[in-house]
Amino acid sequence: MSRGTLLYAQSGGVTAVINATASAVIAEARAKKIKVLAARNGILGALREDLIDTSKESAASIAALAHTPGGAFGSCRYKLKSLEADRAKYERLLEVLRAHDVRWFLYNGGNDSADTALKVSQLAEEFGYPLTCVGVPKTIDNDLAVTDTCPGFGSAAKYTAVSVREAALDVAAMAETSTRVFIHEAMGRHAGWLAAAAGLAGENPDDAPQIILLPERAYDEAAFLAKVKQVVAKVGWCVVVASEGIHTADGRFVADAGGAADSFGHTQLGGVASYLAGRVKAELGYKVHWTLPDYLQRSARHVASKTDWEQAQAVGKAAVRFALEGRNSVMPVIVRTSDAPYRWKIEAAPLSKVANHEKKMPAGFIRKDGFGITGKARRYLQPLIRGEAPLPWGRDGLPKYVTLKNVAVAKKLPDWEG
Repeated sequence: MSRGTLLYAQSGGVTAVINATASAVIAEARAKKIKVLAARNGILGALREDLIDTSKESAASIAALAHTPGGAFGSCRYKLKSLEADRAKYERLLEVLRAHDVRWFLYNGGNDSADTALKVSQLAEEFGYPLTCVGVPKTIDNDLAVTDTCPGFGSAAKYTAVSVREAALDVAAMAETSTRVFIHEAMGRHAGWLAAAAGLAGENPDDAPQIILLPERAYDEAAFLAKVKQVVAKVGWCVVVASEGIHTADGRFVADAGGAADSFGHTQLGGVASYLAGRVKAELGYKVHWTLPDYLQRSARHVASKTDWEQAQAVGKAAVRFALEGRNSVMPVIVRTSDAPYRWKIEAAPLSKVANHEKKMPAGFIRKDGFGITGKARRYLQPLIRGEAPLPWGRDGLPKYVTLKNVAVAKKLPDWEG
């Protein structure tokens, strides 16, 4: 087997199953006698030469990662710009890789991470350094191009559908004398996949959620309020699921948290449910409750999808295989081969076709009135939340998760001043 080490890093918001991918990466590399280093807190750890020696962890601990949520090595939201604009940072990254004889770099993240992995591979080629870069898919937003679905989404979708179904039973029980409208806010900036998944909570036209607001359709307040009033008149109560990224026809986010931006340059969102609740109460006079699950959507390992869990491990294992085969600048993606029965496989896709591309809900997945999903969307979504991922429970009634030792590797370079 070739000499050298493999560096694995996690990027962006974590998921209920990203550690399942990490577990598969480490286990597969160990089987091939390849040492795995992990960057502490994502790409920042790589730049700071803050690397973790995963060989210090037992096989049992690595196996337990597969059912532990969060990011075992730490993640970060840190966007590297173009090779020209951030030349010094890319060169520093290459210095760190060279110092630790890293020949394979696996970056587990979304669109921006795929772009970074692609740029690192280009710089290594420019300097003649033998490095194979592989992007590993992860996001609860399901907005990565090429792949049929993305590890992390299925579990967040399952959590959303389960939560909405359970909350709807509560609302129905209390509607006569209390809450008439319940609003659930789902993550999703430009793509409404997670909000759409809430549609799986109901099977009949009057089942909750009766209204789903998606960023793929412009928000029309008059039409929304009229629909709420219509549903309450017919059903007696109404459950609304709104994507955080819904916007008006002029492109303004309905929930724009003061105009602040995160490290990726994205406007900080959050609070659309609160806003909508205020408008419903003011205009229609109904008692309204709302919820913002936020991190709960992506950390709910206790209700993770078995499909999602298996796919998260499959992309991790394939990423190592692709890397050791020298398949540079690719990402293992999920290809659906059948809806019924649901079947899928893993293939390699060029990072150039994934990086900075965004997959939105197809028009055929959105109901004509814009307030729900179609049968076609249901056929796509339903297999992704199927099954319960194995999880050990302790005598205290809580899940048994693992915390790694995360032993640091000795530094070989001067401290990074960036």
